[in-house]
Amino acid sequence: MPRRKPISDEPCPVARSVDLIGDRWSLLIVRDAFDGMRRFGDFQRSLGVARNILSDRLRKLVDAGVLKTQDASDGTAYQEYVLTAKGESLFPVVVALRQWGERHLFERGERHSVLIDKRTGNPVLHMEPQAKDGSALPPAVTEVRKVI
Repeated sequence: MPRRKPISDEPCPVARSVDLIGDRWSLLIVRDAFDGMRRFGDFQRSLGVARNILSDRLRKLVDAGVLKTQDASDGTAYQEYVLTAKGESLFPVVVALRQWGERHLFERGERHSVLIDKRTGNPVLHMEPQAKDGSALPPAVTEVRKVI
């Protein structure tokens, strides 16, 4: 069986991103961290994931600088996992996946969640790439260029 190319050699940013956060558990851990979860037990209860898998994914996210560990905010002996600036910059990715799912994976009238702007109480506007002038940027007018 051929060996997989090391991801650090991969020139595609999508491939490198998916290698880190593209599995189900890592992305759902990040989602839960945005929802305020910080403790191992809370992640485990929310996700229903085996302890060894959760430990592995949390370690990888910490090693990659997406999460960091800190002493528990309530003064107990527990550790908490919190998003770093690098982790918080995944917010648009999580929102885009959420909005795509809302739009394409639920039947009309089917129960689901919606992301709300707490300041206004309104749903977050649909995200889409924009041109410099603010107009919508469809895939047909974009191209990937390799840079050195």
